[in-house]
Amino acid sequence: MEVTLLGTGGPMGLPRPDCSCAVCAVALGEGARAAAALLVDGTLLLDLTPGAAFAAARAGHSLNGVRQVLLSHPHDGPAVEVPAGLPQPGRVPDGRELTLLTGHRVRALPMDAPGTGYAVTGPDGQRLLYLPPGAAPAGLDETAEMYDMVVGDVVGRPDALARLRLVGAVGPATDVIAVHLDHDVPPGRELGRRLAAAGARAVPDGTTLTVGVYEDVPDVPRRTLVLGGARSGKSVEAERRLEAFPDVLYVATGGARNGDGEWAARVHAHRERRPGSWRTTETCDLVPVLKEDGPPVLIDCLSLWLTDAMDSAGAWDDDEWAGGGERALRARVEELTAAVRETRRTVVAVSNEVGSGIVPATPSGRRYRDELGRLNTAFATECEHVLLVVAGQALTLKG
Repeated sequence: MEVTLLGTGGPMGLPRPDCSCAVCAVALGEGARAAAALLVDGTLLLDLTPGAAFAAARAGHSLNGVRQVLLSHPHDGPAVEVPAGLPQPGRVPDGRELTLLTGHRVRALPMDAPGTGYAVTGPDGQRLLYLPPGAAPAGLDETAEMYDMVVGDVVGRPDALARLRLVGAVGPATDVIAVHLDHDVPPGRELGRRLAAAGARAVPDGTTLTVGVYEDVPDVPRRTLVLGGARSGKSVEAERRLEAFPDVLYVATGGARNGDGEWAARVHAHRERRPGSWRTTETCDLVPVLKEDGPPVLIDCLSLWLTDAMDSAGAWDDDEWAGGGERALRARVEELTAAVRETRRTVVAVSNEVGSGIVPATPSGRRYRDELGRLNTAFATECEHVLLVVAGQALTLKG
């Protein structure tokens, strides 16, 4: 089964008409995208968009053989003109299955937002899932079969992938293609980086893909360290890297700090931002977490873990530091980095980058700065991927 992506952009295309944002300003050449539409084996068209016939011609295809046109979502704006010879577009009611004379079977899946998802099974048995913009499948059960290819709104609804992974409908060999791409993420390397973290990829308009043929599916980095200064966006970046996966364990190392209203507000903001399926545990005992088998783990953050470790080692007192505190802290750090090296879990950890700012005025402050630099260095050595977030922009340092 062949799929030609006549467009891969959001419903308004990219760049959006009359939008002067930074992303639309640079969405040129291959970065420009027409509204998403898929041509399946030349006979089934999923979503009819302006210029579909010209897009097909540019991709070396014709719409003359199309026998069914299905819409996945409500189309705003003026009605799209149906090219001569094409059947009138329609939608399949949720739960119903449509069988084409060509042997393709199309089943409509209910969504949690306006729109319809289409599961297409080709005559040769390959399975394709196409999801509408801004929507995720609703009511999935654990009897779902694995799809060979999933085409959907990976950037806008990463939780859709998480739901599909949870029931086994998306596996390591599923080719996940991002469409409905809008001006939420800059095109080019930044888009590719974000999609790779979810095990997905983007392709230019006009690309033809063969469903079921193994592609170079992006490998999700197993261990990632995200560094950044205060309010740099490092926690958001770390959370974004795992939002397409179910059953994430969020390890908060900061504790409750009873009576501190400002801290409670920070914790509340973090919790509100996380997917509802994630579990949270508050602990600084990271080694047992890393030694256990289990779902991906997000540690936020190492700088607070270090504060707890230095408290335990008596690192703030010069005499205790010289009398064994330094050795005790080094042992804790070595134990942690060894656990990171040996863990089988997918790990994303957050830490502060404090070595580039003002030199602390106190000996204890300078000691903490130095030890955090050593901890970050040791932890980064054990990670395949290291990012530095500056002003909300993620810079790849490793991987």
